[in-house]
Amino acid sequence: MSTTVGLTTPDADPYRPHPAIIRAIVAEIPDVATYRVELADEGLRAAYRFEPGQFNMVYLPGVGEVAISVSGGPDEGPGVAHTIRAVGRVTRALESLEPGRAIGLRGPFGRGWPVREAIGRDVVLVAGGLGLAPLRPAVMALLADRGRYGRVTLVYGARTPADLLFWDEFDDWGHRGMDVRVTVDRADAAWRGDVGVVTMPLRRVLAEPGRSAVFTCGPEVMMRFVVAEALAAGVDGKDVYVSLERNMQCAVGLCGHCQFGPEFLCKDGPVFAYSRVARFFHQENV
Repeated sequence: MSTTVGLTTPDADPYRPHPAIIRAIVAEIPDVATYRVELADEGLRAAYRFEPGQFNMVYLPGVGEVAISVSGGPDEGPGVAHTIRAVGRVTRALESLEPGRAIGLRGPFGRGWPVREAIGRDVVLVAGGLGLAPLRPAVMALLADRGRYGRVTLVYGARTPADLLFWDEFDDWGHRGMDVRVTVDRADAAWRGDVGVVTMPLRRVLAEPGRSAVFTCGPEVMMRFVVAEALAAGVDGKDVYVSLERNMQCAVGLCGHCQFGPEFLCKDGPVFAYSRVARFFHQENV
């Protein structure tokens, strides 16, 4: 896993947002849209790189700033993708903007998914709801280099079929060598897939735990059950990775708002091996 601070050099001011333009907005599911954001400065745009699992700080003048995971790369279109649910002050304000509007961007920050470290192994990605967005760049990286991995499986759960994120990409992922298993909590009349929690299909894909690396992102309660299932199947805690995103504000580990035991989620995470955070992971208030 790697970490990158700033959009220029390591000594650049990490607090300084850079002007960026919203180039496209794609509605995904209710209250969720993907914003493709392009840095205004051509040099910064050319230099920008991120690791799957890292995040940017998205800034709206006069409103505030929010940490948003990168959900797709520049090979898909102009700029960088951020898939955002409108739930707070900043994200609600973003919802009112249209393509062409200027915002601020700083990043990428944090440590991402250990995609390179998983070469030669089976990889199981487990996502719940919007948690698929931070995992999507890992999906893209794994499929771009598919021959270097064993079995690659996505287990994805959502409340209802209408809440399934990136549903229109699943067939393509399957054709490129990923086993995609989808479940919902509540089915409608047209649904023909699994109904239930993600741990049900997960049990069927952990047959060789010694070969498996597990990446999981979603509600913390879901991730706790995923971790328990993986450990019960014999997967080592150092091979189970969780993405934690509590109250990240400064993105560089100085403000202390995202402290998690001795760790700072924005700087030391948001992706952690479970073995590193096991002492605190099952506590509600850390």
